[in-house]
Amino acid sequence: MAHLLAAQQIWLQRCKKQPAAGDALWPDWKADTFKKIIEDNHAAWIGFLEDLKDNDFAESIIYKNSKGQTFTNRLDDVLAHLINHGTHHRAQAGQHLKLAGTQLPVSDYIYYLRRM
Repeated sequence: MAHLLAAQQIWLQRCKKQPAAGDALWPDWKADTFKKIIEDNHAAWIGFLEDLKDNDFAESIIYKNSKGQTFTNRLDDVLAHLINHGTHHRAQAGQHLKLAGTQLPVSDYIYYLRRM
């Protein structure tokens, strides 16, 4: 979970065209810090996304990965990656929780929409 949250922060810096902060991609954050980090990440991403215009999504983002290699991707592709990356790691965390005997809530998006 810490990796997922750190990746959100790193990708936001890249999308905002800010220099990399040098934060660890696999930090050793404790679970009791996740709630605040989740809230802070959410607020930061919403602030960034609300300022975008339609044509911004096709804009290229130039960034360096954790190995120092330079890449260029469109913002809309970066956002799709970020969503899929989060889904992947949330599923991993959910599987570990299930194996530990935890009853998980329904996580289907369409179920969520029906309940709204």
